[in-house]
Amino acid sequence: MQEVSPAFARKVLGVVGTSGSGKTTLLELLLAQLAAQGLKVNVIKHSHHDLQFEPPQKDSARLRAAGAAEVMVGSPFRYAIIHELRGAPEPTLDEQLARMSPADLTLLEGFKTYPIDKLEVHRLENGRAPLYPQDARVVAVAADYPRPDGLRDTLAWLDLNQPQQVLAWLLAHLKKTPAPA
Repeated sequence: MQEVSPAFARKVLGVVGTSGSGKTTLLELLLAQLAAQGLKVNVIKHSHHDLQFEPPQKDSARLRAAGAAEVMVGSPFRYAIIHELRGAPEPTLDEQLARMSPADLTLLEGFKTYPIDKLEVHRLENGRAPLYPQDARVVAVAADYPRPDGLRDTLAWLDLNQPQQVLAWLLAHLKKTPAPA
């Protein structure tokens, strides 16, 4: 497990679970509600796959292929910075957080092994074991089944089919999380 460093002073919550559990769908619902309440929320999505951002024949892709370390593509609507690692190690979560603008909350999709508070999304129909029994940093579970007996009292159990319940928990968790130094 990785060490926590000062970059984690930001309010950060991991959203974890197995593929197909509904993490992205839940995040979409939560983000819409949080934004409607005026909160600025960043998201970092981790992927184990190569990322393709533009067709290979586009100018920005051609410039990266020619050797640019970073290419920024900007418009009146958004911008993106595409950084080529070219064999360098994947940036740590600290490094990724440092590149993000300040926000009320940064939600992370993935990053299962990092020592941060996590909300696990779990569905029985996936047939995969949940993460919370082995990870004390899972502070809440949004599931499509009732709370099992014998769980630690500090583990919040939420109804995945009631996103307003998950939102209420998230807002309460955000309030009790210490503010960044």
